[in-house]
Amino acid sequence: MRFINREMEINELKELEKLSKDKLFVIAIYGLRRVGKTRLLLEFLKDRGLYFFVNKNKTSADLLNEYQQILKAGKVLGELEKLDSWDTFIEVLITRNTPHVVFDEFQNFNFVEPAIFGIMQKNIDLNENKPHLIVISGSLIGLMKKLFKNTKEPLYGRIKKGKKLEPLTLKSCLQIGKELLLEKEDLVKLYLLFGGYPKYYVAIEDFSLKGKNAEAIVDALFLAKDAPLEDEINGILSQEFGGRSGIYYSILEAIAGGNNTISAIAGYLNTPATSITRQLNELKDLFEIIELEMPYQGKRGIYRIKHPLMEFWFSQIYKNFSDYTARRPEFVTSLKNNLNNFYGRRFEQMAGEFVALELGLTESRRQWGKIAGAEKGKNTYEIDLIGKNEKNAYAFEFKWQALEYTEAMGLLDDLAGKVAHVPKLPKDLKLGIVARKISGKQKLRRKGYLAYDLDDF
Repeated sequence: MRFINREMEINELKELEKLSKDKLFVIAIYGLRRVGKTRLLLEFLKDRGLYFFVNKNKTSADLLNEYQQILKAGKVLGELEKLDSWDTFIEVLITRNTPHVVFDEFQNFNFVEPAIFGIMQKNIDLNENKPHLIVISGSLIGLMKKLFKNTKEPLYGRIKKGKKLEPLTLKSCLQIGKELLLEKEDLVKLYLLFGGYPKYYVAIEDFSLKGKNAEAIVDALFLAKDAPLEDEINGILSQEFGGRSGIYYSILEAIAGGNNTISAIAGYLNTPATSITRQLNELKDLFEIIELEMPYQGKRGIYRIKHPLMEFWFSQIYKNFSDYTARRPEFVTSLKNNLNNFYGRRFEQMAGEFVALELGLTESRRQWGKIAGAEKGKNTYEIDLIGKNEKNAYAFEFKWQALEYTEAMGLLDDLAGKVAHVPKLPKDLKLGIVARKISGKQKLRRKGYLAYDLDDF
């Protein structure tokens, strides 16, 4: 699959490359596995640099020997030269006239040769004015942050720039869908499941699933015997969390099940809220797996899982893992029947991304709250998006459904009623709807509403 839409990141690396012509520049790129870090770095290097993968399954001596061969192949070391230590290796990289250097999965040195961090600190400090570019990349977000942001770590303060690589945008994934010969609705379903993590779209190509519908792709990648992605999420998180996985998994299961406040999560786990505060903060700030979503107005946020495939795994598979492993027919049938509900939940976020791009929104969030004086059970409201740009303010309803004109009008009337409960909104607020399909879309637009469906994506 061709390299798609990382122009901004490539240009940023090229700007840092220019700066490295005057002094030593060490930069760190991190992000969850499958987000495309390796592909980005290889695209940037284009055979004009040295690429070192830190294999945690090798011994220190074996890894050093592998790197020695890379340096010889790159004409940095002579054929008869030897690397007798990691000190020598780092010294050679920094002090000789070597091309750009990339260390991929850098955090794995923690398992293979932890002394490398102190060695790098020493050599960076001694050669600060030596022109050179070193790029450090890693997938274990918590460990990468610890290495570079903890004041007790040797490499604290030695990184000129740190960057988190974000998933691809909806627009980029729609381009990928064309390459994979997918119908738009099938691509949208897969985006709701995979988000902007390119490796999963590459899997569609790898396993000859181009042109298939979303259901067949889910079957092949998740539900078939020995499916290629059956242990994907467990593999990512077990590396990230290490031996402390249990409580994090339980919290993620609770959130995926709709328990999105600290009291609701604690209630689901039958534990005091104070006992999970630290883990919630780590999942949000250290690992960046969940986020605290704040309303457009108000101070009480709710937790949600950022990675769509993780939400799918925890909401559909984790608590029934034995049934999943055995591929019990009743479980597989239930999962397939629940897929549409899952798509519906994730569609709200996808539609929000589309609207923000389409209208150039500078601010956009969901809104929820209580209705004063309403009877119990009907005393809350939720608006899928309130946003604004330089000219207007907007409120939107999102539905993963095919809507007739009268159904869409009913939802817009309901939206107008909900908007009335939100104080300080402009009187000329524009109302809109985004759905899977809308019959009579042009008629809605003539009435002054904003109306979009998948044909507009």
